[in-house]
Amino acid sequence: MTRRPIWIRNDRSMAWITRYVSTIVETRTPRWWWVAFAFTSLLAVGGIFGFSYLVSTGVGVWGDNIPVAWGWGITNFVFWIGIAHAGTLISAILLLCRQPWRTSINRAAEAMTLFAVVCAGIYPVLHLGRAWMVWYMVPIPNSFGLWPNFRSPLMWDAFAVGTYLTVSVLFWYTGLIPDLATLRDRARHGLRRYLFGFFALGWCGSGTQWACYRKAYILLAGICTALVISVHSIVACDFAATILGGWHSTIFPPYFVVGAIFGGCAMVLTLLIPLRALYPPLHDLITQHHLQSLSRIVLFTGSLLGFVYTLEFFLAWLSGNAHEQFLIGQRTWAGPIRTAFWAMIICNILVPQLFWWRKVCSLPWLVWVIAQFPNVGMWLERFVIIPGSLVRDRLPSSWGHFQPTWVDILCFSGTIGLFLSLFLLFVRWIPLICMHELKTQIAARTQLRTEN
Repeated sequence: MTRRPIWIRNDRSMAWITRYVSTIVETRTPRWWWVAFAFTSLLAVGGIFGFSYLVSTGVGVWGDNIPVAWGWGITNFVFWIGIAHAGTLISAILLLCRQPWRTSINRAAEAMTLFAVVCAGIYPVLHLGRAWMVWYMVPIPNSFGLWPNFRSPLMWDAFAVGTYLTVSVLFWYTGLIPDLATLRDRARHGLRRYLFGFFALGWCGSGTQWACYRKAYILLAGICTALVISVHSIVACDFAATILGGWHSTIFPPYFVVGAIFGGCAMVLTLLIPLRALYPPLHDLITQHHLQSLSRIVLFTGSLLGFVYTLEFFLAWLSGNAHEQFLIGQRTWAGPIRTAFWAMIICNILVPQLFWWRKVCSLPWLVWVIAQFPNVGMWLERFVIIPGSLVRDRLPSSWGHFQPTWVDILCFSGTIGLFLSLFLLFVRWIPLICMHELKTQIAARTQLRTEN
């Protein structure tokens, strides 16, 4: 008989969970937080400088050229969209499947979603060339009789990102309301009490409120699950709807969704494992079983990616398209992108296979190290797909090469700094753990013991 995993260690009580999780928000800001925030803010400021220089000078300062008209900008956009989709997908699907282990990681995953969407939304605006004309993408009539061109992939991205951000904010905020009310009741200062009370929306924990809350939360989880699949499929169709070799493939939508779950779970591990080390009592709430469950998802989706990569080779051979077959060869062993391709194979397929061993999954520091490989590998995957399919046009006279500039690098590092800065602010001012769901588990466990 197998032992059931323990999602809350040391028989922690409801009062302990309320006291400890609230204390993270209420106590004085630790020194490590200021050091980390200063570093990430410095990266974000560098990104602001890069974006300002880009807008004031023009997109020619990027490394984009002919034939590589889509370079790091779209690569970074798809990378951040993948990270964003995984967070809510993990939380929403696990909620619909009634998985108890989501309760300690769902809020961090949902917050990660929002911050990654913010980073991703920057790039379609910059790709307009004239970022101050972004309002042209809004479908409103005006004196010029101008309407957006709905055949443009930029329009697809604008509607996809906007819709997903709206629903994700609602899903995340709905789950926060009971915990914000707890912080409101514990607050001693007038301003803090007023702010938490304002955002708690008058929550008092009555039976009617809980009934409405559960219905709304389940409904939003279902909408989020559908949106994750549809929105990332729209992003994949930015490429699949073209006639360009290496892009026009019907496997791109499921390919991108699997990759999003893979990279997103790795990012959740990247963020949560250091937090467990910085806040030791979190070991009782984010247990070894949580890390093992996320590691299994990374292992499963990484293996699926290996199947998809093989299928991509098979479909290129089956199509009989000489240009498609030529591009596959250029990506793997003969072209300028081959180093990135083999690094992608190592990061996305080979290294995650270490999670087959239970001893590997039982060492948090080793899990964190392995999780960095999918993070790098998913960015390399997008790089191989986008510039890798453009560097070799149908005419050898149009062949080119892509070389990122300092503006490319500065903009991407700026979005990393922005993402981490927003996550640090979240850790400092918002409850990291969903307290009311953990208390529900404790109540169910107590009732089960009483019945036995």
